[in-house]
Amino acid sequence: MEYTQLGRTGLKVSRLVLGTMNFGPQTDEATSHAIMDTALDVGLNFFDTANVYGWAENKGRTESIIGSWFAKGDGRRDRTVLATKVYGNMGLDGEAWPNHDKLSALNIRRAVEGSLKRLGTDYIDVYQFHHIDRSTPFEEIWQAVDVLIQQGKILYAGSSNFPGYKIAQANETAARRGSVGLVSEQCLYNLYERRAEMEVIPAAQEYGLGVIPWSPLHGGLLGGVLKKETEGKRRTEGRAAATLADPVARARFQAYEDLLDKHGLEPGETALAWLLTRPGVTGPIVGPRTPEQLTSALRALELELSEELLAGLDEIFPGPGPSPEAFAW
Repeated sequence: MEYTQLGRTGLKVSRLVLGTMNFGPQTDEATSHAIMDTALDVGLNFFDTANVYGWAENKGRTESIIGSWFAKGDGRRDRTVLATKVYGNMGLDGEAWPNHDKLSALNIRRAVEGSLKRLGTDYIDVYQFHHIDRSTPFEEIWQAVDVLIQQGKILYAGSSNFPGYKIAQANETAARRGSVGLVSEQCLYNLYERRAEMEVIPAAQEYGLGVIPWSPLHGGLLGGVLKKETEGKRRTEGRAAATLADPVARARFQAYEDLLDKHGLEPGETALAWLLTRPGVTGPIVGPRTPEQLTSALRALELELSEELLAGLDEIFPGPGPSPEAFAW
């Protein structure tokens, strides 16, 4: 397993991040435990979750599954760098009760206690803001975070789905307070969706945040979806089906699969390996539903993509280019 520093911190994390969103809704507890055991066995130490995972009437279920896995002992918690998130409404009985969501000092305090209880731990390594809160000033957010750090309940703070200007605003406010500020940004970023390269990733690099891409296969579209359709192995639905309904997008994915077939490479593994070549990227989040899917994702760490292949991928899925030139010149 390869490790790297998380942004400007001294924290060492694996170059793949285990996403747990499927634990509960799609993957039962026993299989979820088996996936986490496999992850630790191969040295994958960075686990990502969120308090709302489990969804609908089962919010918090995913954290509880991780907590029951930690409870098995054998150094599981000590070997894991644990990241969870706060923002979504965790109101009682599924009600959207006031002050049970977003980033007020009250909700941050309440949400941390809930996550710690479900996770069965006394601290969270990276506590992430799941979304921007347009109503709460960063002075209040950092006041709450600083208290939690002093109490030892969290070690670092990160963001998710933040635009570049909010990363800057958050860390400038933290600097004025003498606080550490954000150390990571979890954003939508993959070969097909590269808009983060314009503002988000440059801001993250400027302020020393590690970039953690989510949806690295863009909902499975970069995992060889067209071939799987042809072979009857997959039925495309939802956002993926809507994307492929566009003939221009479909042609690009076909060109992508044809290029990788020419090089003898598996699409999903290549999409992950491409992210590992990108400046500022700590590691993409992989969200396996089975241990076999995790094993497949791990093979991305062994791939070395040639300059010829990287150029071909850029031709099929060109990035926006640097800003402001991308939109100004």
